[in-house]
Amino acid sequence: MGSLARVVTVLPLEALPGVMTDPETLSVTIVDGYVDEPAHFGVPPYISTYPRYTAGALVDAGVPREQITYHTIDGLRDDPDRWRDVDEADLMIYLGGMTVPGKYVGGTPAEPDEVRKLAWTASGTSLMGGPVKFGVGDENAGATETERQDLDFDFVAKGDVEAAVFDLVENGLEGFNNRMRDVDEVSRWAREGAFVVDQHPNHPDHLIAELETSRGCAYRCSFCTEPLYGNPSFRPPPTVVGEVDALSDHGVKHFRIGRQADILAYGGDGEAPNPDALRQLYSGIREVAPDLETLHLDNMNPITIVEWPEQSREGIRIIAEHNTPGDTAAFGLESADPVVQEENNLNVSAEECFEAVRIVNEEGGWRPGEDPDDAPTFGDDAPRRLPKLLPGINLLHGLKGEREETYERNMAFLRRVYDEGYMLRRINIRQVMAFDGTDMSDTGAEIANEHKKLFKRYKKQVREEIDNPMLERVAPPGTVLPDVHLEYHQDGTTFGRQLGTYPLLVGIPGERALGQTIDVAVVDHGYRSVTAVPYPLDLNAASMDELTAIPGIGSSTAGDIVVDRPYESVADAGLDTTVDLSQFVTTRPLERVN
Repeated sequence: MGSLARVVTVLPLEALPGVMTDPETLSVTIVDGYVDEPAHFGVPPYISTYPRYTAGALVDAGVPREQITYHTIDGLRDDPDRWRDVDEADLMIYLGGMTVPGKYVGGTPAEPDEVRKLAWTASGTSLMGGPVKFGVGDENAGATETERQDLDFDFVAKGDVEAAVFDLVENGLEGFNNRMRDVDEVSRWAREGAFVVDQHPNHPDHLIAELETSRGCAYRCSFCTEPLYGNPSFRPPPTVVGEVDALSDHGVKHFRIGRQADILAYGGDGEAPNPDALRQLYSGIREVAPDLETLHLDNMNPITIVEWPEQSREGIRIIAEHNTPGDTAAFGLESADPVVQEENNLNVSAEECFEAVRIVNEEGGWRPGEDPDDAPTFGDDAPRRLPKLLPGINLLHGLKGEREETYERNMAFLRRVYDEGYMLRRINIRQVMAFDGTDMSDTGAEIANEHKKLFKRYKKQVREEIDNPMLERVAPPGTVLPDVHLEYHQDGTTFGRQLGTYPLLVGIPGERALGQTIDVAVVDHGYRSVTAVPYPLDLNAASMDELTAIPGIGSSTAGDIVVDRPYESVADAGLDTTVDLSQFVTTRPLERVN
């Protein structure tokens, strides 16, 4: 009689029905596909709150820090071996979503097909969250319509992804209820998750952390996803300051208070300013991070300034006292056309927005080294540094009620700002993206597509007639831009930017080593970029390309400079230029060879 063999299948403990997965054994991979929302930014060199809060929620749920791996989508593109972390993780979390169209230099947001590949690659449980929950288009661009998709993930967090992650781990990866996290939770998770910045490719020198002070909005503009977070809710100043303290301990020196609809409304009733809360916030940040190198903000609602001018002035003064130069308060004018304003529930008129521009210029438009009471300052007598705080204007096209006159009214508004002697740090012109849950979902991209040609002509007109002269007013020749990070080469020029809100794109003659930071001085202006030379520029060592970048110095003069040097002083060169060379040019003695 032959012997009988019995086959026994042994299942791992976590696969047995009813047995919970132990958080201490979990391996987790977080993939950052980047975010761009009306009040939240996370494309490199920015890191958004999502990966930090998600990492903090994982730790709070019991997952050891050393078992949490973080990758950006660019990191996966650059090194295919990193996909192993996506494949082998017990839990793979994708964070991303673009609800505002933009063009990006520091990173390329994940496209839908790449996100699907993540889901297909993950062998463990997969979870998707962030603003991607609001909808996905065929591409990350304006004049597009979106729809909600799961992109083949096991779970989609329809509430806060960090709350979903915490609950999912608590529930042994078996599911979660869609919910929003509370202030106590986000305060813990913000500190606990600060460590994840160590794994960002830009860490530590070229990374700026987006900070959240509030979510939600008191207003209901037709196109905007921010009201989908509800009415404004604020994090108390000590919780934000504590987050900065933790990030600073992990080497972060650049911060932007960008995650809110209106910085002036911080700590108040959602609409009226609260200068005391702003003072606690800004002074607290400066106390725990005294060596910070960037402190900027993003959104400021112009209607707040008009409705509460004195409290707003005080708040703006507090910000300008504590921030770093080149800061920008983005104003959501969206349209100067009253018809478009009415049909889209926009909360500020062109006249009101102009008044807000004036007030921010008067309170924040001063430059380091001068009396704040002199603001706004520009021209030959102004110090050669960027102003402390200026407004930026957002204009959105493709909204309901848009007509040809809309473009004319927008141009008239911008011309008035320039003609009356005020400054705008930047003008952001884009076309609408339509998302479910917003009033624009019915109209979609129809109007934007109809007006494509008109939009292109108008955008070119703004760049030529407003942007160029405005940029020269904000950053005249000789303006010093410290710590410009060199990012890429193009046509024999090296391009770089400072870290901060809407930094100027700087073109420097010649191809320099990328990844370094240098100080530069502005010598010429484009539409949205400047040409600059190293600061100070040594006349005895400058290249031909650097010399000819200076207005008034052609190739012949530059050749003479090179042949006739060294010079004892700049005056010895006898140069006749249209800019004041004493602002940024020097002569260093040449070293003798023994």
